[in-house]
Amino acid sequence: MRYNSNIHHRRSIRLKGYDYSQAGLYFVTICVRNREHLFGEIQNWEMVLNGYGEIVARCWSEIPKHYPNTILHEFVVMPNHVHGIIQIIEPVGAQNFVPLHIPKQNTFQKIIPRSIGSIIRGFKIGVTKQLNQFECFGVIWQRNYYEHIILTNRSYQYIANYIINNPKNWEKDKFFVSL
Repeated sequence: MRYNSNIHHRRSIRLKGYDYSQAGLYFVTICVRNREHLFGEIQNWEMVLNGYGEIVARCWSEIPKHYPNTILHEFVVMPNHVHGIIQIIEPVGAQNFVPLHIPKQNTFQKIIPRSIGSIIRGFKIGVTKQLNQFECFGVIWQRNYYEHIILTNRSYQYIANYIINNPKNWEKDKFFVSL
């Protein structure tokens, strides 16, 4: 179905006016379409990746190869979603020079290069291409993704612990779907 503004009322879940390409820490959650368990299973409170989950983990670890302005922090592949912290860093400039940071305008859903949106988009495309080489899944990911801008060390510690302990708390997770 084509987009019709009279019946479709999409609203952005992003922070209005925020430049998502600026340096900072971003907690992201990316869900599998229909919450299907594609990437493995939880056994004894640990995530056991299947072949598809291993592809997802490898694609995540390769993000800095494609986006040199990133550093990866805590990350976990779950049966039907992915959690991770991505840090965007300022590019290194000339000695004694601080680059002028000019906010970029995001006009009507255009992806800003080197932004968290472009990074997630690239990750989802890479995983989809590789998984579809093995089996015809078609669309793998849910539209969009969840993000949280991490502003404090306390918030970072809480989120990092959440990611690390996610397999142990799987049955309490909001993305848990009993099979």
